[in-house]
Amino acid sequence: MRLSQDIKPISYLKAKTADVINSVSENQRTIFITQNGEAKAVVQDIRSYENTQNTLNLLKLIIQSEHDIAKGKVTPQEEMFENLEKKLFN
Repeated sequence: MRLSQDIKPISYLKAKTADVINSVSENQRTIFITQNGEAKAVVQDIRSYENTQNTLNLLKLIIQSEHDIAKGKVTPQEEMFENLEKKLFN
């Protein structure tokens, strides 16, 4: 990641909005927008955003599963497959 190239002031975004949108779409690189020297926003292409959201959702499922295991909310593998077969083939 070359952050020096990916950090732009808000004035740059205002002046070159179309260029920024084209750049993030083509390069799939996130642009960080600053205002008064502080990071304030992120411009990201839609595919990268969707991938990030999907990754976060998977991590949430893993965490939820770990909590279920810790609470003993588990089903033995054999029982799970038996239940699945009953639902699929009956």
